[in-house]
Amino acid sequence: MNVTLKELAIALGTLALTACTTTPNSSTQQSPQLTAATNTADTSVRIDGSSTVYPITQAVAKEFQSTQGNQAQISVNFSGTRGGFEKFCAGETDVTGASRPILTAEMEACNKNSVRYIELPVAFDALTVAVHPQNNWAQDITVAELKRMWEPAAEGKITRWNQVRASWPDRPLKLYGTGRQSGTFDYFTEAVVGETRASRNDYIASEDDNVLVEGISKDPDALGYFGFSYLEENQNKLKALAVDNGEGAVIPSRQTVENNEYQPLSRPLFIYVNAQYAQKKPAVKDFVDFYNKQAPTLVSSVGYVPLPEEAYDLNGRHFYTGKVGTVFEGEAELNITISELLRRQAKF
Repeated sequence: MNVTLKELAIALGTLALTACTTTPNSSTQQSPQLTAATNTADTSVRIDGSSTVYPITQAVAKEFQSTQGNQAQISVNFSGTRGGFEKFCAGETDVTGASRPILTAEMEACNKNSVRYIELPVAFDALTVAVHPQNNWAQDITVAELKRMWEPAAEGKITRWNQVRASWPDRPLKLYGTGRQSGTFDYFTEAVVGETRASRNDYIASEDDNVLVEGISKDPDALGYFGFSYLEENQNKLKALAVDNGEGAVIPSRQTVENNEYQPLSRPLFIYVNAQYAQKKPAVKDFVDFYNKQAPTLVSSVGYVPLPEEAYDLNGRHFYTGKVGTVFEGEAELNITISELLRRQAKF
């Protein structure tokens, strides 16, 4: 259900009035997160979530603090999309980055803690499959081959490159991938294996994509996956594989994402903003305003695909009016295009 900031203000006022009429030990006291939201002197902006979205948010935070001249104390961390939502829905952060939409269980957790959220798409990503530059046998890979590598049944069994494709050499296959707190893990497993969170466990996992980059860059037998920004930043250390979903192999790039060709590994990236904190903490409001205005430039600078101008205009309108909720149905969706995302935003 969509709720405006005006309605939230009325609700918050009612909660505050109720809290004033109860005893200190009453179970109906105002929740800690709502108490924090009313502290207008708080100049902190607490951000966590997706390691994929992290490069964008970090770039925005640096630009904000270097150009705005305000005293906001901005902390940008990452613990994965899932880990970020755990903190966000507990009222511990103001903004969380997400490499997939909020899930039903996370929506329920936010609702339980009276955390209303504003969903703002900020970029598109080409989830990248990469190998070591010395790998001279693999130039492309099919979705079916990726499944053969990563499905639970592969654990302890698919351990050589030639088990995936007969023409590839009889060499050990070393896998690197995101940890289970990652939205990239959720999306990759659904897109490749066909079931969210279904994966073999015998691989090197990390919520920090830089750890994956370093591992692959030092191991000629390695293959891994992570957000496109990390490929762009490390092109001398990595080689991207073209992905074939049955319609021909497609290399990840801005052009193939914008043309809806890099499927099923193209996906939108988001920030979610605590609506109460945005209303009551000027530092949060100013930072998110700045984020949305600077996103087109800074998204490109860190290697992701910016959205059309219309999308950021809609973001600004939704943030200004305090439009809370999600345009998704509590699950990650495959093969969503930029135009489809725009259509949903416009209807929201």
